[in-house]
Amino acid sequence: MKKITLGFFLPLFCILPVTVRAQSQEPTPAIKTTAEIMTYPMNVFRRFPGDAKPVYDFYGKLLGLKQLTTYNLGGNTNVARFEIGTSQLKFSAMVPNRKYQKGPITDATGLRLLTFFFPSRDPIVEKFRDNGYEVPEFRPIPGSRRSSALVKDPAGQWVELVIAPDEPGFTYDQIEIGLVVSNLDVSRKFYRDFIGLEELQPVEDPFLNTTKYPYRHGSVIVSLRCFGKPVPADTGSGGIQYVASDVIAVQDLAKARNVKIDQPVNTLQGFGLRFVWLDDPDGITNYFAEIPATPTKK
Repeated sequence: MKKITLGFFLPLFCILPVTVRAQSQEPTPAIKTTAEIMTYPMNVFRRFPGDAKPVYDFYGKLLGLKQLTTYNLGGNTNVARFEIGTSQLKFSAMVPNRKYQKGPITDATGLRLLTFFFPSRDPIVEKFRDNGYEVPEFRPIPGSRRSSALVKDPAGQWVELVIAPDEPGFTYDQIEIGLVVSNLDVSRKFYRDFIGLEELQPVEDPFLNTTKYPYRHGSVIVSLRCFGKPVPADTGSGGIQYVASDVIAVQDLAKARNVKIDQPVNTLQGFGLRFVWLDDPDGITNYFAEIPATPTKK
């Protein structure tokens, strides 16, 4: 199978010219990127249908993530949380007014893949076998000591397990969020110039036969891939959460840069948390939360 390489060999579908929209007469924003006021590590969330227990068991028992307290946000909305390094992986039920696409990673845009890192293969294989799951098929990653396996969680969403032996401890506290996008130029600009993530060197992905473009913030990596074909959008299965000190500043920047505001600044009643929901160029949720300050103890 022929690889998609860098430079001029990228599929034309992935580098369509950007349509420039007229600038609105918004005040000059107080920040240049949202990263300037991001106060905590990034988090990632996934939505799932049906029974929650198999999903929680998969990430807790098989992958070994520590489950934290589940939040009840009211209106039959629960958010389960799992700890991964300094970040959190969050789960909630599917919501209406969003698009969901199953099938191969390549067959939709959206948050299509989560990658976790482990020091050894044997404990993972044993957990999968003991819990009645098919044992993952690990393949060596060319040019490294690493190996990788793609599996599905009980909700049918894709997970990559990377075995990275004898690497620094922080390697195993990372999570990589794999986004499939329709236009690499536009999406790279969004995550680099609007969100403000650190741009890393492109990486060849031999298993998905493409090049991924990674961006880092703390222990979280956001990787962008494009497969050079028009596909439907998945805007509901997952998204990215940031914690920021001023969501109004985030909203002002979004208005100035013509970024779609899905839900304007509002307050989550009972929690005192303010938030704003933005969409990236493919409709993937970028959710900013402003956590109220903890009162000083007297």
